[in-house]
Amino acid sequence: MKVNVFPLVSSLHSQDKINENTKNLLGELMSASDVEFNVTSLDDLYEGDLALILIQSGGSEGLFLENFSKLKAPYYLLTYGNNNSLAASLEILSYLKDNNLDGEVLHGSNEYIIDRVKSLAKGEAKYRLGVIGKPSDWLIASAVNYDSAKRLHGIDLVDISIDEIRTRYAESINDYNLTFDYDNEEIDKALRLHKVLEGVKTDYNLDGLTIRCFDLLGDLKTTACLSLALLNKEGIVATCEGDIPTMVSMHVLNKITGQRGFQANPSRIDVEGSKMILAHCTLPLDMADKFYLDTHFESGIGVAVKGYLKEEKVTIFKLSRNLKDYFVTTGRILRNLEESNLCRTQIEVAIDNSINYFLTRPYGNHHVVIYGDHADAIHKYMRKLS
Repeated sequence: MKVNVFPLVSSLHSQDKINENTKNLLGELMSASDVEFNVTSLDDLYEGDLALILIQSGGSEGLFLENFSKLKAPYYLLTYGNNNSLAASLEILSYLKDNNLDGEVLHGSNEYIIDRVKSLAKGEAKYRLGVIGKPSDWLIASAVNYDSAKRLHGIDLVDISIDEIRTRYAESINDYNLTFDYDNEEIDKALRLHKVLEGVKTDYNLDGLTIRCFDLLGDLKTTACLSLALLNKEGIVATCEGDIPTMVSMHVLNKITGQRGFQANPSRIDVEGSKMILAHCTLPLDMADKFYLDTHFESGIGVAVKGYLKEEKVTIFKLSRNLKDYFVTTGRILRNLEESNLCRTQIEVAIDNSINYFLTRPYGNHHVVIYGDHADAIHKYMRKLS
């Protein structure tokens, strides 16, 4: 394993002394492992298995910013216990986090540093999730760092153009042997789109996807609601509106529980009663006790799913945009609603924990609902994240 190291040091410090400290640090790390550490220039930094930025002294913060445009996330800061190396690294890491950038300080025993280096270098993605289009314009708090998805959850996020969906749709046919009690022309369009998304899933080797579905309303005159419901039933995590944190949240739940979930908008909250109404126009078909088809709520066109969920224990979960902080609570579905001014599938849930999260510090709009009490398993999984 080849690890490249780019050193930064303030001119206030003796270069000879700093070089000796660096030589000792890297020598000890190599003696304690089979990892090869090489001091390189910035131009060659990213040619190895892992790139580290060695903060050699205090006062290096400004040099970090001077070189920032040529550095790439995630930013791994190697430090040691002399010359205010750690103090400078903490200042730099704080700057990165304040700007929603992914980074980590590598500091401690040789064994700890080597373990982290090997773990980070092996951080190959185990899963591929497609981002078709980009998050809808109203999801202004839902952008994520792709490197964080890979480092924290082993996910490669794969960008796919919405124009590719349009092109594939124009060439598609509905050859499914599926029948629904609904307008045949609308079903045909919805299943043609389903054929497209299944093809994208196969061609890009995806474990899940999210799609900027509202862009399809104008030119394709159809919705992705039915396709997403079918994909989730088939075991493929699938979310709408290009919402990446929600897709990753559903993926995490699927890893932990084997379930796909109901991606829903919190629509009304009863603070005193600790109850809320959640609604959306799609859900996994196998999650519904029964369902019928209707038009998409906002547009009044296409095919949406009006599902009825079981009145039982549920878990509600959402990752923040940094994919590390999270919210989880248990609750119980009290009833299914039939209101005309909400998305088609509607449930009222009694929340077991404080409901004030939704009014004071929510992680975006959509949250994911699954059957059962899985809070402890979720906490256990999230505690393991580096």
